[in-house]
Amino acid sequence: MANARPFRFGVADGDGVPSREAWATLVRRAEDLGYATFLIADHYVNAFPPISSLMAAADVSSAIRIGSFVFDNDFRHPAQLAKEVATLDLLSGGRFELGIGAGWHQPDYEQVGLPFDPARVRIDRLAEAVTILKQFFTQETVTFSGAHYTVTDLQAFPKPLQRPYPPLFIGGGGQRVLTVAGREADIVGFLPRAKDDGSFDAAERTEAALAQKVKWVQEAAGERFAAIELSQLMGTVIVTSDRQQAAEQRAREGDLPGVTTEHILANPYLLIGTVEQIGEQLHRLRELFGISYFVVTVDEMEALAPVVARLAGA
Repeated sequence: MANARPFRFGVADGDGVPSREAWATLVRRAEDLGYATFLIADHYVNAFPPISSLMAAADVSSAIRIGSFVFDNDFRHPAQLAKEVATLDLLSGGRFELGIGAGWHQPDYEQVGLPFDPARVRIDRLAEAVTILKQFFTQETVTFSGAHYTVTDLQAFPKPLQRPYPPLFIGGGGQRVLTVAGREADIVGFLPRAKDDGSFDAAERTEAALAQKVKWVQEAAGERFAAIELSQLMGTVIVTSDRQQAAEQRAREGDLPGVTTEHILANPYLLIGTVEQIGEQLHRLRELFGISYFVVTVDEMEALAPVVARLAGA
């Protein structure tokens, strides 16, 4: 793809660690390995919530950016979230990236008694929240009246250090949420679309399905598409000299029935092979789809590190 963006890599944590010292070690390790962002998920079922743990991550690091991956919009009123985000960005020295989503993990809702509305309702609520957030970051006061939120003459302070606001990340797998992302986000992330029960269809883990997701974003973004950074959450990273054998084993042990070795090798969300082969996979994704920002979990951070060392910024 012409004018391809440089590669960027992020690492996402959802489990937390047993002490401040261990947290500092983890964050600094990600920074030392060349990861651009250290990200925290937002689930009640996870150990660490994002706001306090991200501020702690910023305090023990010097260059790595911090980000939510992603705030569940239903857990906080957008006016309150806007104040938290602006404060995080200000106190981190302008290193915050704002990821926000409509919520998808039903057990979170069930455990705390929140209604798990249909996806259409949750996504419409997200779109209103984004409008409120942007007004808060760019205006002196916020006044908004929608189907889900009403805000009246809210004093919008503090302001984030990054202007007009921290980079906005919205990711997903379905057309409705990716349409919102295409209209509103600075960074758009792709992942397989989840079913209502939280499971995934094997057909979602194909280049054809990924191409369709990119098309939805492009159609919604229009002329601003070229300014959007495209991202992808990757699954397992397997560094091996025998790609075929690793794929065969993955197919045997996989969580989806009927998935063959060929499916595994063609899955754009899996990285399997030598460091050189994985690098070629990432170059292919950038060339075909324009995706240049790749995120892995903490569990895969060390495995991908040699690839990050080679490709970050290239």
